[in-house]
Amino acid sequence: MWRPAGACHPFVVTDLVRMVVQPTLQDSTAIFAFEGWNDAGEAATTALAFINESIRAVPLAEIDSEIFYDFTVTRPEAVIGPDGEREIHWPGNEFRYGAADAQHDLVTCTGVEPHLRWRCFRECVAEVVKAAGMRRVVMLGSFLADVIYSQPVQVTGIASDPALLERVGVQPSNYQGPTGILGVLGEQFTRDGLEVVSLWAGLPHYINARPNPRGALALVQILGECLGIRFDLDPLFRRAAEFEERISKLVATDPELSDYVKQLKRREFAQ
Repeated sequence: MWRPAGACHPFVVTDLVRMVVQPTLQDSTAIFAFEGWNDAGEAATTALAFINESIRAVPLAEIDSEIFYDFTVTRPEAVIGPDGEREIHWPGNEFRYGAADAQHDLVTCTGVEPHLRWRCFRECVAEVVKAAGMRRVVMLGSFLADVIYSQPVQVTGIASDPALLERVGVQPSNYQGPTGILGVLGEQFTRDGLEVVSLWAGLPHYINARPNPRGALALVQILGECLGIRFDLDPLFRRAAEFEERISKLVATDPELSDYVKQLKRREFAQ
């Protein structure tokens, strides 16, 4: 495999990727979400966890975490297993797959945004995508913004086919600035000739509550429209309604927060 200078040397991609199975997939799409900078309110990873549960996803592949993480930043966890034995769970990234319906298979990748060697990590991910025969990828993210918590969550996006965003009513993003691993992967996938869609939910910066199921719901809804897949969203709708009720009570009992929300509403009305 060709690799740019400084990418994976002295590491070899095939030594870092372990394919659990090699399934035959149909009309397949890869969906990514990472904990950390790309995941305000844990909305993106909550959305992907919901998708994994919906399609009953099973393991497809994993990337060796050893060279990509500073374990003093994101520490492994000690967990007591079903047999009473203590186990160490390492941060990392796992690929899973499942059928969304009779026509669509999905491959998901969720985990922690890597701390180190992003070029090498990008090649490892591209290796799995290639091995699984993916034709398109969707990346899910969420960010903090000056938005009114009670209004519908706005999703912005980037797509290799801008007409797709217009069709599903998503405002194109013109963001420039620091990027996360999603931006790095998106550039690589575009260069590889894949269809690429990146969807981002804007969440209120003044609400420090996670996970945010309203953001997750907005992402899954748009994702389903983009791919022509119908998910059973009732569980997410219930969680989102409970979350909104809880946040409304919080705002109502906090005079400073309530005043700030009123300012946001006046600012929006004036525009």
